[in-house]
Amino acid sequence: MYDVLIIGGGAAGFFAAIHIAETNPKLSIAILERGKDVLGKVKVSGGGRCNVTHAEFDPSDLVKNYPRGEKELLGPFHAFSTGDTMAFFEKRGIPLKIEEDGRMFPVSNTSQTIVDCFINESERLGVKVFRHSTVTQLQKIKGEKERAIWEITSIKHTYQAQKLLVATGSSPKMWEQLASLGHTITPPVPSLFTFNIKDDRINGIPGVSTEAQIEVLAKRAFNPKITIKLKSQAPDKVLLESTGPTLVTHWGLSGPAVLKLSAWGANLLNDYGYQFRIRVNWLPDFNKGAVASYLKEIKEVEAKKTVLRTKAVNIPRRLWTNLVRAAGLLETTRWADITKIQLQALADQLTDCEFKVNGKSTFKEEFVTAGGVDLKEINFKTFESRIHQNLYFAGEVINVDAITGGFNFQNAWTGAYMAAIAIAS
Repeated sequence: MYDVLIIGGGAAGFFAAIHIAETNPKLSIAILERGKDVLGKVKVSGGGRCNVTHAEFDPSDLVKNYPRGEKELLGPFHAFSTGDTMAFFEKRGIPLKIEEDGRMFPVSNTSQTIVDCFINESERLGVKVFRHSTVTQLQKIKGEKERAIWEITSIKHTYQAQKLLVATGSSPKMWEQLASLGHTITPPVPSLFTFNIKDDRINGIPGVSTEAQIEVLAKRAFNPKITIKLKSQAPDKVLLESTGPTLVTHWGLSGPAVLKLSAWGANLLNDYGYQFRIRVNWLPDFNKGAVASYLKEIKEVEAKKTVLRTKAVNIPRRLWTNLVRAAGLLETTRWADITKIQLQALADQLTDCEFKVNGKSTFKEEFVTAGGVDLKEINFKTFESRIHQNLYFAGEVINVDAITGGFNFQNAWTGAYMAAIAIAS
């Protein structure tokens, strides 16, 4: 019999165990991990450097990075937030550094520092860790004095505990167990992924990165042969919009702007079967009219030069070359010879570039799903189940997810801390 049993040997599970043990050293605590190794996701996060959290210190701003969980996490972030995460690691001799984009990593630049910290702290505090212990059943039984206790059956052993914390991340089998206990599970869908696009305008230029505005458009028939929009045609309805660094890959488009769209549009894009249209403005600070006027000025100033060799705007040269060709201009076309229609076509390619997305590729370093235990069934002051007493949750097992950049780990730290304090008291 344990006082506390934690299912899941990941970030949230270890963080909770450490806080429970420190808050109440008398409690017996054990972690059940299904694999042979613990903290696997921590180890691969951030390209092996572990993106611990993000330098967003105001809870009101921090919650804006969570497509699901924004309202529910505001209170918890006032109790334990980014600054508290920094303090936790620095107290244990692991200073964090802030990079230009706000992501925070250990100064050591290796995730092994974080893994070693958790393992060493749990050993120091007497937390038991059982590996190869996939849980097959959860149930409440009557213990001494008719008090309900938890009985947890794994492939190796059956355990009993007064209190149970589930920190298994996106685990379909655990969601099935929780559903059998009466919890509502929001079906999981991928939340961070890149857009698969086959298009000559971005073909052959992987690695090109630039700032762009990307809009996800409402569904309609996509006809790449129609390049001129009729004045009478109703404007496309924009469903989602994001501006930020955009990366051309071998498969299509990625980068923060795309990943943000994938997070906020997780359910919508899943409903679309990952077949949809996007519109890209490669010059997000300018609209089509302004760019067309600017290109007219370039036509006068650079009349004798060829359009292809004169990169008139601030985008990578390889992208400029592809867009010039997409506008129907030849390599020998000079600015002086460009027609009004061609100039408008180039302005369209630069600011109103439509692509057909055909599928997705998982962003494996930060694999995240939207879905999990329904948020209405959780008390966010304690992260305890509203259906079962002494059942707690932390991390991605609940229907909370965030954009990339350390925000998903911050959700894990905060939920684990809140649950730990409630459990230990």
